[in-house]
Formats: sequence, C-alpha cells, structure tokens
Amino acid sequence: MKYILTIIVLLIGMSASLLAQESELAFIDKADAFFRQNVKQGKLDYNDLYGNAQLSALVSDIASADMSDMSDAMEQAFLINAYNLLVISQVVDNYPVSSVQDVVGFFDKKNSTLGGNSVSLNEIEKKLLIKKYQDPRFHFVLVCGAVGCPPITDFAYHPDRLEEQLNEQTRSALNDKSFLSSDEKTINLSKIFSWYNKDFGGNKKAVISFINDYMEAPLSDTKKLNYIAYDWTLNDANIITPSTGGIKAKNSLRYVVSSTIPKGTTETKIFNNLYTQSSGSPGDLRDRSTFFTTTITSLYGLSNRLNVGINTRYRRVRNERLPSSPFSALGSSDGADSARSGVTAFGPMIRFAPVPKWENFSIQSSFTFAIGEDLTGSSTQPFIDWDGPTWWTQFFNDIAIGNSFSLFTEIDLLIEDIGSGNVNRFSTPVVLIFSYNPIANMTLYTLGGYSPFWQADFDYFTQFGLGFKYQFTPKFELELLYTDFSNQFLNDTGGQAATYNLGFRFNI
Repeated sequence: MKYILTIIVLLIGMSASLLAQESELAFIDKADAFFRQNVKQGKLDYNDLYGNAQLSALVSDIASADMSDMSDAMEQAFLINAYNLLVISQVVDNYPVSSVQDVVGFFDKKNSTLGGNSVSLNEIEKKLLIKKYQDPRFHFVLVCGAVGCPPITDFAYHPDRLEEQLNEQTRSALNDKSFLSSDEKTINLSKIFSWYNKDFGGNKKAVISFINDYMEAPLSDTKKLNYIAYDWTLNDANIITPSTGGIKAKNSLRYVVSSTIPKGTTETKIFNNLYTQSSGSPGDLRDRSTFFTTTITSLYGLSNRLNVGINTRYRRVRNERLPSSPFSALGSSDGADSARSGVTAFGPMIRFAPVPKWENFSIQSSFTFAIGEDLTGSSTQPFIDWDGPTWWTQFFNDIAIGNSFSLFTEIDLLIEDIGSGNVNRFSTPVVLIFSYNPIANMTLYTLGGYSPFWQADFDYFTQFGLGFKYQFTPKFELELLYTDFSNQFLNDTGGQAATYNLGFRFNI
C-alpha cells in the first residue's frame, strides 16, 4: 500500500509538472505569434497596439505565471520574452511618447506584475537574469524600446533553442556598424559596454575578448575605446531611419478622428460648444443669442474597420439684451422666459473604413431622434433644437505633410428636421484643418469651414478658427478651439458671432 501511494504521488507530481510545462510552452508560442505579427524590421507600430488583445493576454499570463518549477532554460526564455513584452506594454500605456525616457520611472518603478509580485523592468534584467545567470549576452536580447538597443526580434525566445538564439543575436548586434565600428586607432562601442562594463569582464582586454568571440574580423586590444552616444528615440515604426535623418514623424497620429478605432476598444468623446451671436440694427438695442451644446458620442470597435455607437445631444439656450456675457447660458435658466435647457437628441451611429488601403479615410453616419416637445420654440419658448430627426453623414480623410504637418478634410451631408413641415434643412458642410505637431502628443491647428444650406431661401455660414489638442495619455485627450463665425444675417445686421469649444476624448 505504501508503494502504491508513493507511485500515485509521483504520478500526480509528474502530471502537474507536465501541465505547467505545457502552460509555459503555450506562453512562448503566443509570444512568438505576437512578435511575428507586430515586429517589422526591429520596429513596432505602437499606435496600432491600442487595445491589442494578444498583448493584454500575454501581460496577464506574465502576471499569473508560476516560476517555481521552471528549468533554467525555461526561466531565462520566459523572462527575456516577459521583459520585452512588458516594455512594449508600458510604451503603449504611455503613448504617444518620443522616448521611454519621457516616462518617469519607466525602468525603476514597479509598474509590472510577474508571478503575482510587483516588479520593475530593472529588477527583471539586473536581478532575475544578469545576477542569477551571469550571462552578458542578455544585453543583446533585452530590448528597452530605444533605437540604440539591439533591434527587437520578430520571434520569441524558446528554451530548446535559447543558446543558439543568444549567440545569434549577440553576433548580429556586434557585427552591426551602428552598434560597433572601428578605424585604425579607435573602436566605437555602444554605451551598453560602458554602463555594464563589469558584466563583460570589467576591463578593456576582457571586453574586446568577449567581442572577438562573435566578430567576423577580430579587433585589436591596442585600440582606444570610444562609446557611441545612445539613441533613446523610441523604436516606433513611425521613425525615419538614421540614414534619412533619424527624425521622429511627430504627426504620425495626426487628426485621429479620421480613422476607425481598433476591434474591442471603446472611444468616448465629450465636445462642448458655446455659440454666441449679437445682432440688431445699428443704433437700436442689440440682442445676444447663446447656445451651449454638449455632444457625447461613444463608439465600440466591432472590427478594425467597423465601429458602432450612440450620439447624444444636450443643449442650453439663452436670449437676452446686450450688454451681457456669452457665458450666462451656462447659469441657471429657472424663471427666465428667454432660456431653456435639456437633452434634445439621441440616436445610433456607425463609422467604417470602406477601403482597407486608405488607413486615414472613414465614413461616419448618425441618425438622431428629437427628444422633447416644441423644440423649435413658440411665443413663450425660445428655439433650442429641431423637432424632427437629423441624419448626418461625414467623410473624413487626412494626409501627412512631411514629419510635422498634416491636412484633415471633412465633407458632410446633413439633413435636419426630417419630416417636420414641408421643408427639410439640407446642407453640405466642408471643413479643412491644417495641423502642426511640435511634439508627438501635441497638435496646433487652424480650421476653416463653409456650409451652404440648399433651400428656397439660400443661406450659408463660414467659420475660421484656431485650435489646440494635447494627449496626456493614450487614453485621454483634451481639445480647445475658438472660431469666428459669420453668415448673411450677421453681415446684414452688423452682427458678430463666435464659438468657444472644449472637447475630451477617452479610450478604453
């Protein structure tokens, strides 16, 4: 009986070990698929990794991994892949950034979870790998998200091939002239050899001896060592290579409304528009009409090319004599005959990218139903919105101009007050936005718009303005916009009008 129990215990232990090994290899396979799909010539398109389900699942696997029974080869392969994935994940969490150095505590803070424990990237590199295994080749496979690193591979590190992979990546880096070069008197080395000098032997002779084990043409230890300035520019697919100037394409995000959002992600926009106009014949008492509109749109990515969502509109209106403040519409409307407020419209919307090759072209269409009674107003109620539904279709496109400028275009088909009375309001607004990106996450822009109303009594409006957008994080953006507004009525009465706009964008 004693021997039977011992055999059962051994079988259970072996089964648990086999299951753990299968789980570890499954992680390696998933990591390999992720790298093969997303790494192109040592670069990643971080903007395209928002909401990436593969990356999220891998980070979750790293957080819950049981490393207690891993073999040395498995542990090393696991930690190398984990480090590279966690670097990518942290970049995505803070994107857009031009460098990981722009993120406070990127390497030192315990921002990641490994096997249930909070760890920093430096702990994984220096304590769990370098200190434990004393292998300087790790410096050529751990990729810190910078152009100065050895390039990230389009495959995962595997325990059965680890020795071969470590040697190959070390050899590849040391025979790359951007990483190591020499002339008659000097050897130019990556600063990795200066920062981690002790890992390579601690002196010049030991460093050169290590290098010569992997060099096609051995180096002389009589030459002077010179360390190359480290390029901390992000290894982003939107970076021009050093041969063309090494300049970050700061307008790579451009005017993000022109593209659909990725599958499985959610985008919510809250846009506040305060429109105010003063009018009246010269010499007479002049009036001010102010509309404050909050538009809330929320989209969900059914696929990378098809998004669905909802659109809600809330309005406050106030009519009064001058002098008055345009911001009085934001105050209470209780007891004011010339003021009213409420949710006035709600309905579905879709955005889709009909041409896969046109990454920055999309069509958005919304149909909103009127909410409330007598929205157009009466003798006792001011106009606040249209009584009939609205159908609004927008065609978005943008193009990059060089590395810091872009042009956004929007052409709309807008039908308002559908089915209410005999005449629907039909207009075809056109908007042009010229943007400048002084840094990757900031946009300054000028806006011009013209909107003709195709009806019996032809009308139009024009607007010109200046705007500013700033992405504090990949998931939060702030926008400010001021426009000067004009139409025929304002021109005839010597009136003036302007809009003040405040927008927010959230991504989940």
